[in-house]
Formats: sequence, structure tokens, C-alpha cells
Amino acid sequence: MSGPMTIASVRPWPVAAALLCLGLWLSACMLSGRARAAEPGAATRSEPKRVLVLHSFGREFRPWSEFARSIKAELERRSPWPLDIQEHTLLTARFNNPGPEAPFVEYLGSLYQGALPDIVLSIGAPAARFVQRYRGKLFPGTPMVLTVVEQRLVNRADLTDNDVVVAVRNDFLAAFDNILQLLPDTRTVAIVVGASPLEKFWSDEVKRELRPLEGRLDLVWFSDLSFDEILKRASDLPPHTVLFWGLMSVDAAGIVHEGDIALRRLHAVANAPIFSYQEPFFGGSTVGGPMHSVAETSSKTVDAAIRILGGEKPSNMKFEPIGFGSPKYDWRELRRWGISESNLPPGSEILFREPPIWESYRWQMLLIMAVILVQAGLISGLLHERHGRQVAEVESRQRLAELAHVNRYSAVGELTTSIAHELNQPLGSILTNTETAELMLKAASPDLDEIRHILADIRRDDQRASEVIRRLRSVLKKTPFEARDIELNDTVGEAIGLVRAVADGRRVALTYTPAIAELHVKGDPVQLQQIVLNLIINAMDAISDAEMVKREVAVSTRLSGRQAQIRIADTGPGIAAGDLAKVFDPFFTTKPQGMGMGLAIAKTIVEAHHGTIAAANQPAGGALFTIKLPILR
Repeated sequence: MSGPMTIASVRPWPVAAALLCLGLWLSACMLSGRARAAEPGAATRSEPKRVLVLHSFGREFRPWSEFARSIKAELERRSPWPLDIQEHTLLTARFNNPGPEAPFVEYLGSLYQGALPDIVLSIGAPAARFVQRYRGKLFPGTPMVLTVVEQRLVNRADLTDNDVVVAVRNDFLAAFDNILQLLPDTRTVAIVVGASPLEKFWSDEVKRELRPLEGRLDLVWFSDLSFDEILKRASDLPPHTVLFWGLMSVDAAGIVHEGDIALRRLHAVANAPIFSYQEPFFGGSTVGGPMHSVAETSSKTVDAAIRILGGEKPSNMKFEPIGFGSPKYDWRELRRWGISESNLPPGSEILFREPPIWESYRWQMLLIMAVILVQAGLISGLLHERHGRQVAEVESRQRLAELAHVNRYSAVGELTTSIAHELNQPLGSILTNTETAELMLKAASPDLDEIRHILADIRRDDQRASEVIRRLRSVLKKTPFEARDIELNDTVGEAIGLVRAVADGRRVALTYTPAIAELHVKGDPVQLQQIVLNLIINAMDAISDAEMVKREVAVSTRLSGRQAQIRIADTGPGIAAGDLAKVFDPFFTTKPQGMGMGLAIAKTIVEAHHGTIAAANQPAGGALFTIKLPILR
């Protein structure tokens, strides 16, 4: 059948099916929402748990403040619910004569009217007594955890099924036995304690517990003193005395003291070690020993609070009183008071030990050691090199002395004619004068005055010959380098005397012009004379090799500033321009039979005298050698 479709012709079952599915889905969502709403705690899981913390003495009043701080941190860490922690302080416990508590009760009542906390945590005995006393008026039905309260101060008569007690136990006998174990020579214990009712209670308890030590220890009580007077007493305690820090909330003068501040002041002036049984005072002021553990007390307190907030009945929870933990000691205080670690009880823990410098500055020490080793290696190498250089210098000087000695023999060989002439003249005169004296003595009446003149001539000629031999021996002797104060004019003059006869034989005019003033230098006279001889002989060789009209060698000495100069000039052809830079090189020579060592040895000798030698050509012709030596005065 064909034709247009009408509404009446559409089948109604698909629309009904769709509406049925939508209805089933909405029903399922509603049932699911009701189921979630019916789950235990579902409506309140996102709501914060209100925790009231009531302090006995103050939020920053040690030792309780440290317990409270640890409890709050642990509770926030472990709580599965958001927390609203509200803190209040019961200040009446800090006074010798507590005032009325009614205003504080009214304040808390108005603050929590209609909105009670989920749990109350009291810190310390005064706060525990307060919440027990005003439970019905302030927190009816609210569970409470009474923590950090000594077992003797728990008001067990007023405990209900809504209370959990996390008590601690003070063992004063154990604390004093620890003192005697560490310091066996102790004879007196000065006990620092305040004057409030609570502190007076503990004074009586300490006296009672320490009865077994009567006759062994003298107990001195500071409870009837102001804190300023306590400080004076503590600064001048007799030998073999220790201080025991009990509780100082208010002194005999009625002045309130924050425990930590007061203890630090006492530690600064005390001339004896301080002991305490409270861990919050440990670490900077007290020696240590068995103490209450903040961590253990906080852990048990938080366990109770979490279980109560989770719905468990407080009456099902029982905790044994918490005693002292394992002994702990401050290494700094042990060292300060000379307490041997061998005196500590087994299982003791030593804290604040300063690590050895090697552990604290390991990398710095390694770096310093590396630098030291490198420096030591460098210094060792330099010393070895210096030693080697010194040995080389000694050997070099020895070789120089040997070469110079050989060179002097060579120069003296060239002076043979001059030396023979120098000796023949006085020897010939001696022979002639001797023969004349013999003839005169044969006469009948000899002329004694004339004979005396002859003998004087003989003595003068003998001295002249001896002087020639002395000069020759001084030049030829083999001696090590010896620097001493010499007069340069005389030294050069003696060298001129040795070579003058050679100059005369070669028809060379040898002139010497000494400086007007004395020239004192530090050097070896033999080696300086050798240089002068070599330079003069070289100059005469240069003149003799060429046909020169003017044959002159001029030697002079002069003072130039702080230097003495020896100048040796000739009228020869000079030195070739290309050879000026090489004349002092070893084995360089322009002579056919030369070895090329004379000028090299001369330069080495001059440098050993801390001087310089230079060669140049004169403008008018001829060579000029200039020797410069540092002058002494």
C-alpha cells in the first residue's frame, strides 16, 4: 500500500522503549545516590575534625611545648580527615598563687556552645585536672586524651569511659644513678626547681625517691631563691658538684620563666655540668642520660586520637605509663666537662659528635693534599734541577778553568821571546856587575862605595827577574775561579808588563792609560789578565798581518757610572761587518792557525764576573774591544 504516511500510521513501540530506558537510568542514578548517602561517614568525611588542644603553661613553654608540637605534626600527618586544631592555654599553673578559673571557663563555654570539639587533648597535669573538673559544664560527652601527665598526677577518681590517659613516669633514682655512673666523684647535686605548687610537689617527690642515696650525695635545693640568685650560686659551685634541672616555671620571687630561656642562661654561667630527665632540654645545655622520649609519647597520643576520631570507644584503650628511653648524651658537653665515654652505660647514643676534619672537609682536604703533592713534586723537581744546574755550573767552571789554563799556556808560548828578553836583561846585568865587583876586589884598595852601588844594582836586577818569574807563575798556575776584591789598574798594568817586550819585538807601539781613580772590582785577577793578554796579542796579530804605517795598540781603563771599563783598541784593518756578531762564538776564527776559542773563553770569563764584552770597529779604522765590570766602590 502506497501513499503519504500519517501520524496514525506510525508504530508506537519504539518511542515507548526509549522512554522506558530513560526512566530506568534515572531510577538507577537515584538509587546510587541514596546508597552513597547511606554509607557510614559519607556525609561527614569531607567535614574537618575539630581538635581542642589545651596547654598547661603556654604554647611555647618547654618541655610541654615540644610534646605538643610533635603531637600536632604527627596528627596532621596521619589523619585521614581534615583537621581544625584549636589551641588554648591554662595560665593559672604558672603562678605561685593561681587566680580564679571561672573567667576562663566562661570564655571556653561561650566559645564552644552548640559546637563542641570532636576530641580534647590536654597537655600536662594542670590541663588534665582542668578538663576533668569542668567536663560536665564545658565538654559533656566529648572524648578526651590526657597526655604528657606524670602518673602520680593523674586524677583517676574523676576518669570516665570517655577518657584515655597517656601518662609518663619519672624515675629520679635512675636519673641520679646515671650522674654517679658518669661522674663517680660527685658529692653534691644542686637541684634547680621553681616555687609553684606543682614544683613544690615534685621537690617532695624527689626527696622521697632519693632516700637510698642519703649519705652518698648532698642535695642542695634552689627552690627558695630567685633565679638571679640561682645564677650567682651556679657560677661558683664547689668541686665535684653537678646541677640537676628539674622544673622552673616560676621562681621564689614570683617571676615566670620560660624553661628553655632560663636553662640557656644557667648554662652560660654554670661552672658545673647540667643534667635533666626531659628530652626537650637536651641538645645544647644538658649532658644527657635517660630521658622522656618525645617521639614515643607523641606516637601513643596520636594513636589514641586517631582511633577515637575513627569511632572507637576510649574505654577500650589502655596505655602503660611511659618510662625513660635509652640514654642519650651530648658529645659537646661530654668533652666540655671531661666525661669519658667509657663511663657511659651500655646502649648509650652519643649525638652532636663533631665529625673529624677529614669527614667534614673531605673534598677540600683531598684538593689541598693534591695541591701539596703537586707543589712538592714541583719543588722536588726544581731542587733536582737546581742541584743539576749547580753541578753543571761547577763542571762548567772546571772546564772553563781548564780551557783558560790551556789558553794561558798558548798565550805564554807566544810570549816566550818577551819572557826570555825580560829575564836576559836582569840576568845579564847581574853577571856583568858580579864580574866588575870581582875585579875591583882584586885591587890593593877597592872602592867600597862603588862596590855597594854594584851590589844594589845586583839586588834590583834580581828583584826584576823575580818579578818576571812571579808574573809568569801567576799566569800559568792552575787554580779554581776565585773572586776577590782587586784593583783593576794594577791588574791590567801587570798584564801589559808581560807583553810589552813582544810588542817591542814586533815594532808595535803599546800604550797603557790607567784611570785616574782606583777601580775596585770583584774578580779573579789571573783570568782577567788572561783576557787582556789575549786581546792585546790578537790586536798585534791583526796589525802584523797587514802592512800598516801606523802600528799601535792602546789599552786604557776608565770609570763609567757604576761600571769599570777596559778598552783595547788597535790601528789594524778592523773586523769584517759580517763577522762582528760571530767573533765570540766557539771555534770561530779568522786566523789560519787559530782554534777559535780565545774570544769565546774571554766572553765566558767576563760573564762569570757579571760583566759584558763587546767588539766594534772604530770610525778612524781598527777594532775596539770594551770590557765592562760592575764596580765595588
